[in-house]
Amino acid sequence: MTTYLYDVARYLPEKRVPASYFAQFADNDKLAGNVMFAAPEFRHHAADDETSADMMVSAARVLTARHGEDYLDDVSVVLTHSQLPEVPVHGCGGELAHRLGLRPTTVLDVHNGGCAAVAHMLDLAGALLRGAGGGRALLALAQNSASQIFTQEQVRGSAQAPIPGDGAAVAIIGLDDVSASPILNVVCHSFGQFAGDMVAVAKPSRKYWEAGPGQLHIGFTEARIAKVLARGNRMVPEVAMEVADSVGIAPTEIDWLITNQPNRIFLRNWREALELPPQRHPDTFDECGNLFAVAIPLTLDTAVDDGRIVPGDTVMMSAFAHAGDFAGAAMIRWGGRR
Repeated sequence: MTTYLYDVARYLPEKRVPASYFAQFADNDKLAGNVMFAAPEFRHHAADDETSADMMVSAARVLTARHGEDYLDDVSVVLTHSQLPEVPVHGCGGELAHRLGLRPTTVLDVHNGGCAAVAHMLDLAGALLRGAGGGRALLALAQNSASQIFTQEQVRGSAQAPIPGDGAAVAIIGLDDVSASPILNVVCHSFGQFAGDMVAVAKPSRKYWEAGPGQLHIGFTEARIAKVLARGNRMVPEVAMEVADSVGIAPTEIDWLITNQPNRIFLRNWREALELPPQRHPDTFDECGNLFAVAIPLTLDTAVDDGRIVPGDTVMMSAFAHAGDFAGAAMIRWGGRR
């Protein structure tokens, strides 16, 4: 039973932050100059009181403005992914469903997909809908750590601080509209042996739930960066090639490649590995920075809006997560907004 993507929508916070904001705080971080941390020109920061659910609701309202207030009425599955869940233990799926007036049978907060969460969520939602024999799923993703983690006084001068941005995106999938965009295949792989290579640190050291003077951030080292670069360079093209092969399309024949967007070096290496020119690899990095899981649906929505992606085009979405503990890809044939 084929799963279809009906539409996607995006939201960016109003606050647009230039690279100069971080430049004024730059300290003697020994990782400055590393290719992983070449800063984008801009990124957006969520407002102080703006939550993951707030941003997801804003993105979902784009869909209802576009298609009508009843567009979400048939949603039976709600999947959410927040980069930084505000509430300990559980995520914001229940709040999102309530605020949108939904009565789903399944609400699931998907935390471990990382930057490849879209592939993970497409896979999960498709299985849930097929198991139920119908319905629609709302996939909602928010990246909310840029303004909360990377502007902290002890973190904002580091090389990693200017890279992330905040934003949200949503997508609707289902089984019943053959005029929508068929999901040709989804492939996901877990690499648990690498799960311990992405860590949160503070100085002095503490567990993240313990009180203390040190502000949490990502624990990058030269050795960890080398591992992440090697794995990411390999994983994203490999999983994209696996999906392309499964549907009988050569990678060079893909109309559009959309990936997660951690930095420019990955973007270049991935499209070169798949032998695709830059103009067929849309990115929003210089406007939005690293949006983590939000990057793929937001960039897809952007490229549809500006007319690059048109009905009939094949779109490969491929990503890896964290330090390489997860990778996923999905291919669609764009059918227009439905």
